[in-house]
Amino acid sequence: MTFQVQIGGDGVTLDGLLDLPEGPKGIVAFAHGSGSGRFSPRNQFVARHLQGGGFATLLMDLLGPNEADDRRKVFDIDLLADRLLLAQDWLNAQPQTSGLKIGYFGASTGAGAALQAAARKPQTVRAVVSRGGRPDLAGPYLSQVLAPTLLLVGGDDGPVIEMNREALTQLTGPKQLLIIPGASHLFEESGTLEQVAEQALRWFQRYLQPGASKAKEGTE
Repeated sequence: MTFQVQIGGDGVTLDGLLDLPEGPKGIVAFAHGSGSGRFSPRNQFVARHLQGGGFATLLMDLLGPNEADDRRKVFDIDLLADRLLLAQDWLNAQPQTSGLKIGYFGASTGAGAALQAAARKPQTVRAVVSRGGRPDLAGPYLSQVLAPTLLLVGGDDGPVIEMNREALTQLTGPKQLLIIPGASHLFEESGTLEQVAEQALRWFQRYLQPGASKAKEGTE
């Protein structure tokens, strides 16, 4: 079931779409990239796949209508991480979601925000998946991320591959870099986004649902 929600706090109100399957195994909050929001077709595709696997999802606009066209805010990772943590606090306060373990799915610049937010709340964020992400934007926070982190990168996305390889060396918790052959930055090629969705589902099944593996240090 889909609910249109408003997440308020710190003088801001964020619009979101909360999907709750029956008996959810956990919840995944999405951090979109490059000024996109809850209507991102790629993230909605991934969200539907996660919902089919029994996970609740929250897609939201981390920037308000008057902010989305401001390139400074699109790349303000501190601000985006603040907004993601605001949404997490909101989820923890809602009766339908308060008992669910929380994971993040970040795309492009949103991945940087997701990793920073995970570092700032290391005991409450249980898993992170990055799609075509810019983990370099999380900078010094990377070594503080305890949540198991899956980095998904297109095989034709050369510069971003190198950014993710470097980030992998800085992450200290369970981690994996998976390069999807034939995929560009936006995973528009046939079958590539399906691979992203399936790999994300497997990661969250492994680390987010009840009875999931406890995080251990080291590379997966």
